[in-house]
Amino acid sequence: QVQLVNSGGGLVQPGGSLRLSCAASGSIFSINGMGWYRQAPGKQRELVAAITSGRTNYADSVKGRFTISRDNAKNTVYLQMNSLKPEDTAVYFCNARGYVCSSYGCYSRGPDFDSWGQGTQVTVSS
Repeated sequence: QVQLVNSGGGLVQPGGSLRLSCAASGSIFSINGMGWYRQAPGKQRELVAAITSGRTNYADSVKGRFTISRDNAKNTVYLQMNSLKPEDTAVYFCNARGYVCSSYGCYSRGPDFDSWGQGTQVTVSS
């Protein structure tokens, strides 16, 4: 089993910055991609940013303001959020996809996984 732990949320003023972190642990695994999603009350969950093997993808609403990065050695994904706006207020969830390594090692793949963090609240308000 692969567990994801979100951290770095909190209250920030408009125009401020915040950095979210998400670390994967619990099993020996290989991650193919990681990403960030957010969900505001009464709204559909939406993709914020994703990264796979150096490729990145961003929602139009955050392009130029948010940056996703990944530390493969630490199995951690980050989301640097700058120029935050009140409409960025939401619960942010991290996601990781890949496969669990078998008892023979990561060259022999085990079950696939699609794991989610429990979310962290980001509130942008004066």
